[in-house]
Amino acid sequence: MGQLINKKDIIAIGGGKGGVGKSFLASNLGVILAKNNNPSVLVDADLGGANLHTCLGIPTPTVTLSDFVNDSSLKLEDVLVRTPEKNLMLISGAQDFLGIANPKYSQKIKLLRSIQALNASYIILDLGAGTSLNTLDFFLIADKGVLVIIPEPTSIENAYRFIKSALYRKLKLLSTDVKVKEVIEKAMTKKNDLGIGTPLDLIDYIAKIDKDVSELLFDALNKFRPRIVLNQVRTVQDIRTGFAMQNACQRYFGIKVDFLGYIENDEQVWQSIRKRQPITQNGNYSKSARSLRTIAYNLLNDLEIRPE
Repeated sequence: MGQLINKKDIIAIGGGKGGVGKSFLASNLGVILAKNNNPSVLVDADLGGANLHTCLGIPTPTVTLSDFVNDSSLKLEDVLVRTPEKNLMLISGAQDFLGIANPKYSQKIKLLRSIQALNASYIILDLGAGTSLNTLDFFLIADKGVLVIIPEPTSIENAYRFIKSALYRKLKLLSTDVKVKEVIEKAMTKKNDLGIGTPLDLIDYIAKIDKDVSELLFDALNKFRPRIVLNQVRTVQDIRTGFAMQNACQRYFGIKVDFLGYIENDEQVWQSIRKRQPITQNGNYSKSARSLRTIAYNLLNDLEIRPE
């Protein structure tokens, strides 16, 4: 990665809860991109439970994000680790949970800016579960944000919560008006006394305070375009969950959500995880491996699957 790369894409892989397959998707996406001669970096941005190196089948790295955050003399490039895949590097997450799980604001800003400055065609962020501010901020610096969901009620509910939280966080960061920030803060609670139920309600309310700000936020709402991937799919009804989520997000949030594809519940998937080897690494053409390649293609080309 010695040559300077001008065009890059940051891809964030998130999810409302743990155990849905974020690291599985991130590691395989990194392998697919690297195999297509794209210099890529995987960043284990799960600040509380790093395990991306395990998915790639490499030993626990001796240098991690902890070193970068705690040593001002280090650059992010100094903690890059080689992976078995040519063109794919790893920045391992922190191993000392208490030391970095809640970085100071200045540390977080330094980390976010350093990620954006990495010299690679694709930078893939494997995020922690949930909707902490750190996780949302990593998701929002990405050019493309992907949510991994399994077709179970808790995962679906958490995914909606993640999308709404990320959107409101984005709107709050865009505004400098204290009153507007306070309104957004109140709107993020389910039972607010402002009568705000949806993002469109929020923007209508803010228009009464400052029309210019409301137009800025409305533009941001239109540009907010999360992607979803369904994992552990067993039935046709499971697949329909993705289309149902698209419709719900359009209706209640006023945003476009791309359904990139789904990964079937496949025995070869858990075998690859047990072997600590991405399923796409050695020319595997199982259903799941083919699905992952389709998801990668759709992601890079701003495409989505549609109901038959």
